Amino acid sequence: MKLSEIEHKYNFTYSELYKQLEQDGMLEIGEYGSNWYSTVYPKLKENPPLLLFTDDFELLNTKAVSEAIEELTDPDDYRQIKHEFKLIPFGQSGAGDYYCFFLNEKDGDDIPIVFVWHDSNESNYLAKNLQDFVFRILLTDMSEQDTYNSVSDEEFKNNLKSVLKTHTKYLTEKQIEILLNIYSREIIDYEIELPKGRKEKHRGLLTDIELKSILSDTIPYKKIDTSFEYSKD
Repeated sequence: MKLSEIEHKYNFTYSELYKQLEQDGMLEIGEYGSNWYSTVYPKLKENPPLLLFTDDFELLNTKAVSEAIEELTDPDDYRQIKHEFKLIPFGQSGAGDYYCFFLNEKDGDDIPIVFVWHDSNESNYLAKNLQDFVFRILLTDMSEQDTYNSVSDEEFKNNLKSVLKTHTKYLTEKQIEILLNIYSREIIDYEIELPKGRKEKHRGLLTDIELKSILSDTIPYKKIDTSFEYSKD
């Protein structure tokens, strides 16, 4: 199934950038299954498709997109999403939350990206369009080396290098300049301040404070990280 078939079936239009990603093979993730990580994933690593290495993000193939749309629009679905909301999933978390295009607030070729929680009546705005979303995620990835799964410094940098190779053509010159500059840095250890005086250790190429500052300056969006209820219940 192609994106054009999904557009026709559900009567909407994807952004030109998402269509370009399809044409370039950036949405080809293969069929998920018990052997995907051992057989498919290694073949994708050198030229990674959209956000391959991003933690807790699984790109949906077009078949899965169609199934997810049917799920979210099913009147018997437990989320009971408002009928007037037009949410088109393109990725999901390991828990089953969806990354969606929010067609209700489409402005030209800008379609906001929202995160739809599966276990809470809440959707979070992540970016005003797909380009800014990709930049945000790549920058966040640079700040979060996966030490929990013992990803080495070398693998961390190699994965980022591969992603930049396939992703930068879809970003602005300013966004590319920022990412390349940060990639050239040394890895640092830092702490994130948590409520009640607690701290959490992190490792990456930039701190959470710098991350927020860059996002605010580079992809300003008044709704970023705000939320709305997707159900009347």
